[in-house]
Amino acid sequence: MMLYKNIPIRKKLLRIVFLINGIVLFVTCVTFFIYEFYIFRKTTSEKLSTIGKIIAANSTAALAFQNADDAKEILAALKAEPHIVAASLYDKDGKIFSKYATTARESVFPVSPGVAGFSFTNSYLDGFTPVTQDNRQLGTLYLKSDMGDMYERLRLYGTIVVLVLVISFFLAYVLVRFLQKSISTPILALAQTAKVISDQKVYSVRAVKMGNDELGTLTEAFNHMLDQIEEQNRNLVEFNQNLEQKVMERTEQLESVNKELEGFSYSVSHDLRAPLRAVIGFTSMLEEDYTSKLDDEAMRITSVIKKNTIKMGHLIDDLLAFSRMGRQDGTKTAIDMTEMLNEVITSLSPVEGNGAISWDIQPLPRANGNANMIRQVWVNLVSNAIKYSRKRKAPHIEIGSFDKDNKHVFFVRDNGVGFDQLYQDKLFKVFQRLHSAEEFEGTGVGLALVEKIISKQGGDVWAEAEKDKGACFYFSLPI
Repeated sequence: MMLYKNIPIRKKLLRIVFLINGIVLFVTCVTFFIYEFYIFRKTTSEKLSTIGKIIAANSTAALAFQNADDAKEILAALKAEPHIVAASLYDKDGKIFSKYATTARESVFPVSPGVAGFSFTNSYLDGFTPVTQDNRQLGTLYLKSDMGDMYERLRLYGTIVVLVLVISFFLAYVLVRFLQKSISTPILALAQTAKVISDQKVYSVRAVKMGNDELGTLTEAFNHMLDQIEEQNRNLVEFNQNLEQKVMERTEQLESVNKELEGFSYSVSHDLRAPLRAVIGFTSMLEEDYTSKLDDEAMRITSVIKKNTIKMGHLIDDLLAFSRMGRQDGTKTAIDMTEMLNEVITSLSPVEGNGAISWDIQPLPRANGNANMIRQVWVNLVSNAIKYSRKRKAPHIEIGSFDKDNKHVFFVRDNGVGFDQLYQDKLFKVFQRLHSAEEFEGTGVGLALVEKIISKQGGDVWAEAEKDKGACFYFSLPI
């Protein structure tokens, strides 16, 4: 089958027809030769047996009267059969009485007569016929014939077979040439059309239908498919044009929104901070200048005012950081995570708590990411771990990593207050807190900022915790 795999359909069709024609002719000729060989052997044996009976009947008088001349003359009549190469008469004692030979040697004559009958031996047909008179055997006739007649006939049949093969293959070639117009031509036309479409990406080309047979149906289906592709291509071009226009419009809108956000950030960082600074300034002046006139409750109230004003300032800082995150440069570099973590821990030394923190820090792999953003992630996660474990008698924080799904996964685990796992979906949303502000300080923006940074870096953030048994926060970065 490999011979037919990569050849054109014209040659493939020609070879198939030639192969089928050759197989059929070969089987026919072999069957014909076997049949002719069998029939010829049978008829030759019957013919020689008949000749033997005739010669035997004519030789009775010569053997009865021991007339060698008559016997020799009778055997000489075999010259009319050129394929009989030897013959001999044996008397009743089994001795050669007379013999006939063309070019045969003496050795071809049996010393004594054998069993009556004829058989094929060594490309010859020979045998014995009894010479009888009145049911009394006078002697035996021996005849030997060559197979020249059969060979001549086989040569004739061979010549005929060769002629038949030549004529058959010629007719097969003519037939294939005719069939190519009705079979291969439509297929080649479809193939050529498909090649033009594939090379030039022109979907307006159509294949020519050449009949109403299966190939015609295939051509119609092919052209219908091209109609659909052309329509889809036209719609796709129109959609792309509209999409480009929409992208331009959306880009302009985003640029306008970004400008508005920049204006808002400027307003927040300047216009809102000024009143806060004024509140803190006047409150401090009130405490300093009117200390003697303010009782303890008034002093507590001024302290609350300053504390909440500072908290408001921190909240504004966090919101600004969250809003600027989408506009920051996302350039990634190789980060030494161990070194960065040590710097963060040094800058976040706890100032209050029941005891010194026990740190368990594993070696961390280098990672790719924006250094400033990843530093902020470590700051937020480590500061949370310190904050929520500081009330333990023996606060413990573990930091490590592992690889999973072609990503580096980093974790920060503490033995703090933890949280209820049912509410973990609120962790990474702005202003969503699982603990009250009176219990633990914070603005509710830190974890939302972590989630936004890691998502921008192509990673994921999640957490596992149990109430009063600590929490573990994970974030991943692509390797």
